[in-house]
Amino acid sequence: MKIAIVILNWNGRKLLEQFLPSVVNFSSKEAEVYVADNASSDTSIEYIKEHFPTVKIVQNEVNGGYAKGYNDALQHIQADVYCLLNSDIEVTENWLTPIAEVYKNDHNIAIIQPKLLDFKDKTKFEYAGAGGGFIDLYGYPYCRGRVFNFLETDTGQFNDTTEIFWASGACMFIRSEVYHKLGGFDEDYFAHQEEIDLCWRAQNEGYNIKYVGSSTVYHVGGATLQESNPHKTFLNFRNSLLNVVKNVPKRWFLFVVFSRLILDGIAGIKFAVELRPIHTLAILKAHLSFYKNFFKFLGKRRKLQKKANYNLHTSVVWQHFILGKKKYKDLQ
Repeated sequence: MKIAIVILNWNGRKLLEQFLPSVVNFSSKEAEVYVADNASSDTSIEYIKEHFPTVKIVQNEVNGGYAKGYNDALQHIQADVYCLLNSDIEVTENWLTPIAEVYKNDHNIAIIQPKLLDFKDKTKFEYAGAGGGFIDLYGYPYCRGRVFNFLETDTGQFNDTTEIFWASGACMFIRSEVYHKLGGFDEDYFAHQEEIDLCWRAQNEGYNIKYVGSSTVYHVGGATLQESNPHKTFLNFRNSLLNVVKNVPKRWFLFVVFSRLILDGIAGIKFAVELRPIHTLAILKAHLSFYKNFFKFLGKRRKLQKKANYNLHTSVVWQHFILGKKKYKDLQ
C-alpha cells in the first residue's frame, strides 16, 4: 500500500522546523512525505530543500485555504492512501502501522483518524478530533473525548478501533480513489468543517469511516487560526449551517435548519453576555453569508444521496449546557 503524507503549508517555516522532523523520522520507511505549499511568501520552501531533501514539494499557485489547497495539490500526487496532515502535528513511532493494517483488512473503509492528543498537554484529548467525531441532531459536531470546549483526560478509554461519523482534517487518512470520486473538498468552505462534509458524502456513498486508537499523534491546534479569532467563529458557524443544508435528510431538513438558526442566535447572545461582542458579530456575518449561499448549496444538495445515519436522538447543546454532561460516555 502506497501512502502519501501531505502537509499543507502556508508561511509555516517555524512549524515545519518544529514538527517536520518527527514526520520524516517516523514515516519515511512506510510512506512518502510531501509538503503542499499554498503560495507561501516566507522561506518555507528553501528550508525544506536545504534540510529535508527527501521531502517532495508541490507548489500551489494561490492560497485557496485548506479545501482548495488540498484539491490542487492532490491532483499531482499518486498514492493508494493520502494522509492529510496539519503542519502543527507531532507523530509517534509506528503510528502508520495500525492504520495500514485496518485498511488492508477492510476495503470498504475509506477514511481513518488516529487518536488526537493535545501537544501542549499530552494527557488531554485535542479539540480538533480527539477520539473521533460525531454529529448531533442539529448538525453540531462533537467528539469522543471532547464535547464543545470540555476536553477529557486520556486514560485509555478510547484505545479502541471503532466506526465514527467524521475524521478530523488535522490528521485524516483517505483512499485516493474515494477522494477523487467524491470530487475532493468543497472549496466554498475555504477552511473548517469541510472534512465533515467530505465524510458525510463518503458515507452517503456507502463507505465506512474508522477511528484507530492504537495510532497516536499530538496536535497543537489553532496554529493557523486561534480559537479566539472571530474569523474562526465565522467559518465554524457558517460552514456548519452549510453542512446541514447540503446533507441533512429531507424529512428533518426544515426542522434542523430553523432550529439551528435559533440556537446560533442564542450562542450569539451568550457571547455578548460574556463581553465577547466580536464573536456575536462573527455569528451575524456567518448567517448573512449562509443566506447568500443558501440556494447555491440547495443546488448542491439535489445532486447528493443522503443516506448517512447521523445521530437523530442526541442534542449535545441540551445535554451539555442544560443537563451539565461533559464526557462522551454520559451523552445519550
